[in-house]
Amino acid sequence: MGAEEVAAAAAAEPAKKEKKKPTNIVIPPKKPKLSKAERRALQEAQRAAKAEGGGSKPKPKKGGGDNGAASNKGAASNNKASGVDDKRSTAEGAADGEGQENNSGSSATDNKKDDKTVSLFSHLPQPKHPTDQHLSSISSTIDNNLHPAVPTLGHLYQTHSLLGGNARCRAMLQTFALLLQSYTPPPDTRDFRVDVDHSLLKPAFQYWTTQCRPHSVSMGNAFSFLKLAVANLERDLEWNEAREILLESLEAYVTERVQYAGKAISRHAGSKIQDKGDVILVFGRSEVINRLLLDAALTDGKTFRVIVVDSRPLLEGRDTLEILSRAGIQCTYVLLNALSYLMMREVTKVFLGASALMSNGSVLSRVGTACVALLANSNHIPVLVGCETYKICNRVQLESITGNELGDAEEVAFTDCARVGPSNRWGEEKKKDGSVLSDWKSQPNLKLLNLMYDLTPSSAVTGIVTEVGILPPSSVAVLLREMNPDSAFKGTD
Repeated sequence: MGAEEVAAAAAAEPAKKEKKKPTNIVIPPKKPKLSKAERRALQEAQRAAKAEGGGSKPKPKKGGGDNGAASNKGAASNNKASGVDDKRSTAEGAADGEGQENNSGSSATDNKKDDKTVSLFSHLPQPKHPTDQHLSSISSTIDNNLHPAVPTLGHLYQTHSLLGGNARCRAMLQTFALLLQSYTPPPDTRDFRVDVDHSLLKPAFQYWTTQCRPHSVSMGNAFSFLKLAVANLERDLEWNEAREILLESLEAYVTERVQYAGKAISRHAGSKIQDKGDVILVFGRSEVINRLLLDAALTDGKTFRVIVVDSRPLLEGRDTLEILSRAGIQCTYVLLNALSYLMMREVTKVFLGASALMSNGSVLSRVGTACVALLANSNHIPVLVGCETYKICNRVQLESITGNELGDAEEVAFTDCARVGPSNRWGEEKKKDGSVLSDWKSQPNLKLLNLMYDLTPSSAVTGIVTEVGILPPSSVAVLLREMNPDSAFKGTD
């Protein structure tokens, strides 16, 4: 196709109709482009005018006639031309308002400097410091309608005087039993079940969780059981009769789900211990693991040696060492840094406790447990985890970052390993000694992290010992479906 044919075809096409501009619409002139120096000068002039006029902008005068219309159009064109610059100047003025916002800006800077939280774990709640909060909490119980036993138990949670999922859950249920015994619903209440739930149970549990320490999975499951027990009561029951049913349900829960479960786990796991020659490694302190070792040594008469592995800052393994050594069991006490040498040479079995059991078979336990399990798995040593079924959680967790608990960073700063009492509390005179990290808060580039738990993957666990039996980690989801809280409730039949 030649050039002449293309030109002829273009000439043959009908010409496009031009759009007519409407006569009743006034099109403003185009915004003039300002240089950087002009914009800066305009912003400085606006700031000066704002400072002199107290932040009020001069309003254009309305005039009649052609002169007034021309002046209005000129003002409108100038305003539109500087619209973007006004927004920029407003933003910069808000940022540079040194006279009015100097204090707030400096306080925000100071907060950033004082922030010692590791950014990767900044989503976790910060630990509460039990300095004078315990006394103020007890004094405010009358205003908050809380029983004095609630802040007392909260103080034990906060100071780590109560450690372990079983101990914390048992203390919580005992406190709820005390609250039920001393509680009487108002005479004008329509449904005592709603009143007990909203006025008695929830305030206490929220106080422990928000003001003291995040609750464990065992505490959450026990609290759900108690709420279900209250909801399943008959509405027409007398309060005294309903209270007796609730107290019996609490006692049955502790007996069946904690005590009897511990005995069954001891029986199942004890069958894996040989009569002579076993070297068993344990980490930290676990109530169910200590029980099965004591039963195997004292009741079954088996001879074995226990290696207790411990780690700072809680040093819970010292309690395990004291319990086992007093029972006449031969023990060895080491810290976590000597684990690789012992694991390769002596250990034949590893018994670990658990704070929670996820539905995908992973184990949430004291920080350091994952190191022990992974090292044992790499050396082909069987790892058995003792865990009651009431600690099973329907949550799936793949790492230790999303769900965890932060401990007090001051405990990491104190390098002295001496403890005062059963909880990991140091004396004030030892805290003030020349510790290497005593002034860590004043160092801008130093942050301390104290994690309470870690997650052990299911691939590093050989078997999970429950009151039902020894199960593979892949069967936890089936066990969770079978252990329905409705079946554990002792109702009114």
